[in-house]
Amino acid sequence: MQAYKRRSRMHRLSAGKRIALTDRDIELFKLLNRYRYLRSNFLYSFLGGNSETRFKERLGHLYHDGRYINRPPQQWQFANCRHMPLIYELDDKGEQVLRQHGLIQADSPLLSKGRAGACRQFAHELMICDCIASIELGVREDRDLRFISWQEIIAKAPEMTRSLHNPFELPVSISHAFSNAKDVQRADIKIVPDALFGLEYTGHGQKSYRFFVLEADRGQMPVARSNLRQSSYLRKILAYRAIATQNLHKSHLGIPNFLVLNVITNERHMNSIMALLDEVTAKKGSQTFLFKSISTLGDFRMAPAPTPHILTAPWQRVGCDEFSINKT
Repeated sequence: MQAYKRRSRMHRLSAGKRIALTDRDIELFKLLNRYRYLRSNFLYSFLGGNSETRFKERLGHLYHDGRYINRPPQQWQFANCRHMPLIYELDDKGEQVLRQHGLIQADSPLLSKGRAGACRQFAHELMICDCIASIELGVREDRDLRFISWQEIIAKAPEMTRSLHNPFELPVSISHAFSNAKDVQRADIKIVPDALFGLEYTGHGQKSYRFFVLEADRGQMPVARSNLRQSSYLRKILAYRAIATQNLHKSHLGIPNFLVLNVITNERHMNSIMALLDEVTAKKGSQTFLFKSISTLGDFRMAPAPTPHILTAPWQRVGCDEFSINKT
């Protein structure tokens, strides 16, 4: 009798198994269309089941035999990749299934690709997905909250925005007076949030809404540069302040408000950015920018578990009290 050969984590090897798709498989494809990447432990937290082992076996069948989902090869660059939960993305065949079920809007090329914001390096994109998926999982545990995905926001955005190649790209004019310069420097730039989502709050029989952009930083973004056309956190701060002042979030995205969630893997780097914001606001502080340091999101020796406390634990602010985004 031939011994069973364990299939590779890194390469497809079909066993000829016929795949009959289930409702949970369709929900899996929808999640991977909403999130660029999701780890197997996050997928299990979303979809559940009697056995996590059986769930991971099903993921293997959908990858090896069905070719509905893919394991992005970038994950093999991490030294401990063989001992961490596998990372998945939607493959073309899985996207085709969603189209057949009418679950992808054919008139929106962005929605069909499942990109939830700016296109970054793999580790950065994965951090973005870890953050937002953790928040959504936290929302599912609170009956008074509903998660509003980027897809729902864009679907209700102004028609002109929906027709753009990248509706997340916001053009904005910024200016800043550097201490060592004689004149105010101005620049017309385009900013793309790392992610966008909203929360619907239900209390006392009424609903209210709050929207968020995410900026995820692995400690690699320069705090400030002397040229506003170069990427820096100063540039981001100026851009979001200008967006709020010019009401671009309303005219471009159709959302009534927004807060900027800054998740940073290095606490010292976060403190430097908060000090910069204090300087930019002339020590008046800001209610718009919220900060949280989570070092595990930048540690690829072991994969982070779903982290709902990103939702429930208070966020730091500059010149203002801490703020809980899960409370109205």
